Amino acid sequence: MEDHTRFAGLSVCDLLDRFALQQPDRPLLSCLEDTLSYGRTQLQARALAAALHNLGIGAGDRIAIDLPNGPEFVVSAVAAANLGAAIVPLNPAYSAHELQFMLRNSEASVVIAAEEYEGHDKLELFERLQFNLPDLQYVVTVGEEDLWYDDRIFQFEDLVSSGEGKSYPPARVDPEEDVYAILYTAGTTGKPKGVMLTHANLVRTNGVTAEALGLTKEDKVLIAVPMFNIFGLGALISALTVGATVVLMEKFDAGAALELVVETKATVLQGAPTMFAQQLRSGVIDELDLSSLRTGIVAGAPVLDVLAREIRERLVPGLEIAYGLTETSPTVSITRRNDPAEKRNYTAGRLLEGVEVRVLGDDGAALPVESIGELAVRGFNVMKGYNRQPEETHRSLTEDGFFRTGDLGMIDEDGYLHIVGRKQDTIVRGEYVIYPRELEDLLRLHPAVQEAAVVGVADEVLGELICACVMPVEGAIVTGDEIKEFCRGQIAQYKVPDLVRFVDVFPMTGSGKIRRVELARMVRAERGARPS
Repeated sequence: MEDHTRFAGLSVCDLLDRFALQQPDRPLLSCLEDTLSYGRTQLQARALAAALHNLGIGAGDRIAIDLPNGPEFVVSAVAAANLGAAIVPLNPAYSAHELQFMLRNSEASVVIAAEEYEGHDKLELFERLQFNLPDLQYVVTVGEEDLWYDDRIFQFEDLVSSGEGKSYPPARVDPEEDVYAILYTAGTTGKPKGVMLTHANLVRTNGVTAEALGLTKEDKVLIAVPMFNIFGLGALISALTVGATVVLMEKFDAGAALELVVETKATVLQGAPTMFAQQLRSGVIDELDLSSLRTGIVAGAPVLDVLAREIRERLVPGLEIAYGLTETSPTVSITRRNDPAEKRNYTAGRLLEGVEVRVLGDDGAALPVESIGELAVRGFNVMKGYNRQPEETHRSLTEDGFFRTGDLGMIDEDGYLHIVGRKQDTIVRGEYVIYPRELEDLLRLHPAVQEAAVVGVADEVLGELICACVMPVEGAIVTGDEIKEFCRGQIAQYKVPDLVRFVDVFPMTGSGKIRRVELARMVRAERGARPS
């Protein structure tokens, strides 16, 4: 039985403290050739917290974590919780411009980062950035190089060693009020916003999500989703609420992820639809014994019903579909294993216990059941606000405290949530309104289409034209006319794409979502360069 009140009053550090005491030798982290127990993880986190405290870092400070999935990420995140500080998870692939904006906006005092990432010298980058960021006092590097450091730059292992056996004042955390994480929105539509999530937001939401999945301490949760976004961070906290083991993958690779399932006997697998699709199409899936997999979540983007069924048949028998956002910590709704088959395949499930959703019309008034409108959410999962952006926070909330998601959807008469798409992605072609998701779902059924995204392109006559951007399956040959013909007869004529553009790769966010604004800009630029 799901009960969010069971997690009331708990902070993130409370979760690890509880299981480090109860089962200190039980594996918490499994990554590459290293395994960290609950007890050892807490010892390292306390040592790092003591060392950071000795540098003057404490409650209320912000600690940026610019790392891929790995033990250092988790140890750093727990150390921050122990100090009462907030973490600022950052994508290691961010440019200097992006990092400078986020570090300045978050007022981070410390950044913990890899010395090198994908051929880029991160240490040199942060040394340059420090001159323009007065709040950034220290850089802590993760890596094996024996480098020279000054009094503002430290090596992670050295810092942990220096804090061993030392004490620091225990944090007095108010889970309901104190911010634990500032996560920057993926920026699919504009400048990122720093979403402030409290300990209670994260512990309650992901604790109830774990209950909905039926997670136990016997589970091994494979996290191939980056923990610098809310999906991966939420998966980690869900595991901590039940004392499960976490298997970390530094960077997603479909075949390697499946082999890791076999190697570790992982029982839980989570990811975006594109990640699961790549695994299903990998050349190794039918050669491996993946019978250890029990359940998991597919989320982060709309899920085609045929994909959900195939994942359950070939990979994760107990797969659930979830809907959520960074601003809602992340889960709003999730299917459950006892739901009717059609609901598990065609909906985003029922709301978490204790969460409310209202469907709003264009005038902001609540709409009746089975009506499509903007989804607004209220509950323990909703963020504290946007960091240093009170006007944005105010605009995002209704007068009675519902967060306006910007997503279009409806709730059916049985209480299940259906996602239609993003409100801002809606295309108005003449007198008709087109929801891109409907057309995208259809396009993905074409045997030559691996992925598709539909955007609007300005037109003097109709206002907007429908442009289908298609990434073909490797080796497939298909024309734009064939794509249009495939759509005819399956949808209304006015929904058939006016334009078809083929792409080798979509511009993506760190969480696996297509950057639609950038995609539409690319289409406009290409259309201006040559005839349609």
